[in-house]
Amino acid sequence: MTGGRTHTGTGGDPLAALLALSGAIAVIAGAYGSHGATGKAAEWLTTGAHYQMIHAVAGLVVIGRGRGPAGLLLLGAAIFAGTLYAMALGGPKWLGAVTPLGGLAMILGWMWVAVVYLRGK
Repeated sequence: MTGGRTHTGTGGDPLAALLALSGAIAVIAGAYGSHGATGKAAEWLTTGAHYQMIHAVAGLVVIGRGRGPAGLLLLGAAIFAGTLYAMALGGPKWLGAVTPLGGLAMILGWMWVAVVYLRGK
């Protein structure tokens, strides 16, 4: 998957690779949330994995139409899920105040996707 770019060299697509790795991390976090963690930590891992996976797949779907929206979906999911994962693994609870910034980035990414599709590009 080249994301709509033509490659003349042997280089790959780092954004697509990061989106794919994000999906892999989501599977790992979801599995740990379902089978290894308990209580609030399990909830945070499951919620983070859910949002991270949806946005990894969405980013891979839209990357050919717009690298910016795909990158913003990835960034938002990383912030949102990353803060939840950190708290689940014992990180400071103030990270919960940062989590909504990831949600905002995901919302803005979806709005950008809508604009891209409305413009037909």
